[in-house]
Amino acid sequence: MTEEDYVERTFVAIKPDAVKRGLIGEIVARFEDAGFKIMGMKMVQATDQLLEQHYEEHVDKPFYDELVEVMQSGPVVAMVVEGVHAAENMRKMVGETDNTEAHPATIRGRYAHMSMEHADESGSSYKNVIHAAEPGEQEREIEIWFEEEELHEYRHSDEEEVR
Repeated sequence: MTEEDYVERTFVAIKPDAVKRGLIGEIVARFEDAGFKIMGMKMVQATDQLLEQHYEEHVDKPFYDELVEVMQSGPVVAMVVEGVHAAENMRKMVGETDNTEAHPATIRGRYAHMSMEHADESGSSYKNVIHAAEPGEQEREIEIWFEEEELHEYRHSDEEEVR
């Protein structure tokens, strides 16, 4: 197997609740500290059309409108991250979707505090700080959020150490 068999790109979105809390730098630093490269990054206000494409499997579900409301409550920082087994490893770094099940060392475990039950009972929207593409979905999500010319190739000075 070659390096290309292991190195891949994936999509990550820092959600509006994390942007509003000033967590962008801390989250990006965690990815870079782990040896991943940011190949593309931009701050965007998610449109209805973009979110309908991104969450196509949820469009007809009862929670979809609330999900759109959360994702449009402020800007999203969209990123393409590259590294060894990037999709799988980003999901591990991000943590479980349900914040109460996320390990304290993960991004959600450290920065997200609301449980799904609390959100339901209090009538508030569930917020979990970040999205990372499921393995196998990353290329589709990258194409939704980024144009090819927005992605960049470069070598880290320390790539030999983390690959």
